[in-house]
Amino acid sequence: MSTPVETETALARRYRLELDTSTNGTPAWAIVPGINDFAPKVDQTQQDSTTYEDDGWADQTATAYAWSIEATMLHRCHPTTKAFNAAQEQLRLAAENFGDAAKVHVRWYDREGRDEAYEGYALVQWEQDGTATDDLDSVKVTLTGKGKRTKITNPLAP
Repeated sequence: MSTPVETETALARRYRLELDTSTNGTPAWAIVPGINDFAPKVDQTQQDSTTYEDDGWADQTATAYAWSIEATMLHRCHPTTKAFNAAQEQLRLAAENFGDAAKVHVRWYDREGRDEAYEGYALVQWEQDGTATDDLDSVKVTLTGKGKRTKITNPLAP
């Protein structure tokens, strides 16, 4: 029996989230800083497709997919001006809007250059997280995909 070659465990902090901050249609990617919890997921809708031919065993068919990202981040601000980080502020403002102004273009990928990399459009939910007197200012951001997420080439790929 051979020893597995993959003996190192990947770190959870391997993801980077970027926000398209452009106003002219050509993407201008800005890193969303301060993330300390990042959970991308894909939900699958399944419908019962059991028939008599299945001899009493249930059968399911995937009929739709939905993607989302839940992230918690420290709310970053400039040490002198106290202005909040522009990418984080764009997310907050999108959460307070309707229509196209509520939609953001994001991409996320493995910071070590692995193949896992996607982009898509999403709606934003912004929720204060750190609220006690001894907490850091943190927020929970949920990005709910609008349509398909697209596989991209990782910008940090070797």
